[in-house]
Amino acid sequence: MREAVIVDVVRTPSGRGKPGGALSGVHPVDLAAGVLTGLLERNGLESRQIDDVLMGCVSQIGDQAMNIGRQAVLAAGFDESVPATTIDRQCGSSQQAAHFAAQGVIAGAYDIVIAGGVESMSRVPLGSSRQGGSLAPGLAARYPEGLVNQGVSAELIADKWHLSREELDSFSAESHRRAADAWTHGRFDSQVLPVLAPGSSDAVAFDETVRPGTTAEGLAGLNPAFRTDELAARFPGLDWRITAGSSSPLTDAASAVLIMSAEKAAELGLEPRARFHSFSVVGDDPLFMLTGPIPATRRILERSGLSIDDLDAYEVNEAFASVPLAWAAELGADPAKLNPWGGAIALGHAVGASGTRLLGTLVAYLEASGGRYGLQTMCEGGGMANATIIERL
Repeated sequence: MREAVIVDVVRTPSGRGKPGGALSGVHPVDLAAGVLTGLLERNGLESRQIDDVLMGCVSQIGDQAMNIGRQAVLAAGFDESVPATTIDRQCGSSQQAAHFAAQGVIAGAYDIVIAGGVESMSRVPLGSSRQGGSLAPGLAARYPEGLVNQGVSAELIADKWHLSREELDSFSAESHRRAADAWTHGRFDSQVLPVLAPGSSDAVAFDETVRPGTTAEGLAGLNPAFRTDELAARFPGLDWRITAGSSSPLTDAASAVLIMSAEKAAELGLEPRARFHSFSVVGDDPLFMLTGPIPATRRILERSGLSIDDLDAYEVNEAFASVPLAWAAELGADPAKLNPWGGAIALGHAVGASGTRLLGTLVAYLEASGGRYGLQTMCEGGGMANATIIERL
């Protein structure tokens, strides 16, 4: 069977996803084009060699409408013969893009493919693609009390797994500490491509979302972010402990991974950094919504023949602190291996781009630590999750 290998992974820095954020002046098409161009330049490839580009993006409206993957390919100066498509599996969109790309290589449909993602949450606010829409009668009939936003789901998870406010704040502060330490030691230098914003003479080269001085004591002073009187009446047992500090910030970013067959990499003289070992994708309870990484991990471990102890690192997306904490409790995971260079609470969660951002972090960490196997998993809107196991080469 053909092997799908990872040759390179790049990303932009994370900008605050609000007007005035470091990357808010950059059109998302250009953000995505930058990582595409970067992959070609770093690996000495011509665009004609790329069989397809698969781009994740969640809010496909406004600046991100009309197949942003194809627009990015053209904006990057790729040959017009290179096709592209845009994928929406909510927060896991670019992880799913990487799955489709690798599976296409394994099946023989591709020799070289780029998977990536982009989201400009400053220019296209999260949820804007839903504006004017209504809940389908069939869905409303199935869930007559209605579903909830992800913040409420994070609260339900914190309550079910008995995660205290102190645990959530401590985990969140540690995410910032680990991310700041990783930046200090140059851990992200090999993958981050500086971005020159319009009207600026200095390129954005660091994650704007990381706050090195964050402490659990400081986070303890924040108010709950998702409580309303209506929701409090619906869920009287919740004590509302999720804050902005234990949530991933709105983020602008793009990321991309260069995937090819092992044979093609050898032919081109490119050294693979890792190979795709196993995949899974699951659906889960859409009310709790963010618990999908638990069954996704169980499924991928069963398929791979590996145990949680065989894994040297796990990147579990920190949409909210309660998500990886509940996952770790259920899987019996080692906290030291969980997001060792920080997670989305510090590094940002540009939803369409987060999947390949996590993948790049995982590859780089395995290389730096000498680890062999790494797991990546992330919760997704609507109650889904992807999981990926890679093996460092």
